[in-house]
Amino acid sequence: MGIGAVGQEVASALGVQQEARELVQPAQGGMPWLSRLPVGRLATDSVSLASLAMNRVAAERFATDAAPVEVDPARVAASFGSERLLRIDGEPPSVWAPLSGFWKAEDGWVRTHANYGHHEAALRGVLGLRETAEKPDVARAIRRRSAVELEDQAAQYGAVAAAVRTTEAWMEHPHGRVVSAAALVEVTRYHGAPPRPWIRGTAPLSGIRVLDLTRVIAGPVAARDLALAGAEVLRVDSPLLEETGWIHLDTGQGKRSTLLDLSEQLDREMFEVLLSRADVVLTGYRPGALARFGLDPQSLADRCPGIVTASVSAWGTSGRWAARRGFDSIVQAASGIAMIESADGEAPGALPVQALDHATGHFVAAGVALALVEQRRTGGSVDVRMSLARTAAALLSSTDLPEEPAEVSLPSFERRLTGAGISSLTYAPPVLMFAGAPSDYRHVGRRWGADAAEWVS
Repeated sequence: MGIGAVGQEVASALGVQQEARELVQPAQGGMPWLSRLPVGRLATDSVSLASLAMNRVAAERFATDAAPVEVDPARVAASFGSERLLRIDGEPPSVWAPLSGFWKAEDGWVRTHANYGHHEAALRGVLGLRETAEKPDVARAIRRRSAVELEDQAAQYGAVAAAVRTTEAWMEHPHGRVVSAAALVEVTRYHGAPPRPWIRGTAPLSGIRVLDLTRVIAGPVAARDLALAGAEVLRVDSPLLEETGWIHLDTGQGKRSTLLDLSEQLDREMFEVLLSRADVVLTGYRPGALARFGLDPQSLADRCPGIVTASVSAWGTSGRWAARRGFDSIVQAASGIAMIESADGEAPGALPVQALDHATGHFVAAGVALALVEQRRTGGSVDVRMSLARTAAALLSSTDLPEEPAEVSLPSFERRLTGAGISSLTYAPPVLMFAGAPSDYRHVGRRWGADAAEWVS
């Protein structure tokens, strides 16, 4: 059987029967990654389960036998490290901003994430630095601060920083204990809604409409999986929140993208029209951040009976860190992964790819697909939740062994574009391997926020 320890835990949480799990074939070939953790198995598990879930949808809709799944390790490696293959008009993107990275603190190390301008401004505010301050100024300011104190102050200012801990220290931390006690996948069912019908189509998710309210990277990956399987996915962002162009090009394939300010009446009315016809609402903001718009799972289940909701957060939905900002790299630092991946046992390191993001995204896509099957069979509304921190905990406790790196030729596609603001895009190919899965995305290179706020089907 081709599913490892973390995949088995996710499969159990999603109700995947043993017979179905045995349809996953062992991947033929290795990964090019050097890691002390079984990150390759985590990656193939997540892609396998997302593919298996799409096959389950197809079997339910079209009364066929569920097909076996065998993922391509080369495609998995390319997709999980997609930012390294990405070329925009032949040029690689600048992935990390100058103030993102590891810094030596007074009593240890700190990891910062300042890829967004408002996060960089908040970090400068925490450190008491002017806008003109450069990296050496930041390094000196952090060197004078305690790592944990800076972590807490950053959270208060809206900056993103984490003290680098060992796994032992994280397990003893109050929020580390909360994360360890949480389910890897939280599934909540709300009763009272009738089953919704499948809409005619040839792909597993034909006729499914998905509102994608997510950002960097797990949520967009989940929504991209749903689009690949035939769903109509419309990403909705606030025009007040900037987006890094290359990130959207790297994870926005197959989707449309629009801008709506939900605090403005006209935009809110347009959003409500979209919501009234949606089958899935996928969110990636901090827990509770969208509640004022009635977009928490309970409110959506009440307002839109039969809806499937799913969310990705950094730290989970409970505990004192639940409302903190976080990204894959920040979770790696706080949870002990960065120190496990240290090259010398002193300076922190990192996983070879942002595997927490990508794997969580694929797992969430699997959860959404299976929730749609359940809803259309028995009714009700279904909510699926995952966090990067809990995925990290599962990786850290996995009984799978890390693999030796293998020689792998990473595939990539190039497409010439017109009317997109760029002339060409080189990108990693789709990674899901469900029956009939397309070998390429329906469209790539669409500009962020440039589409109309409407469903096209």
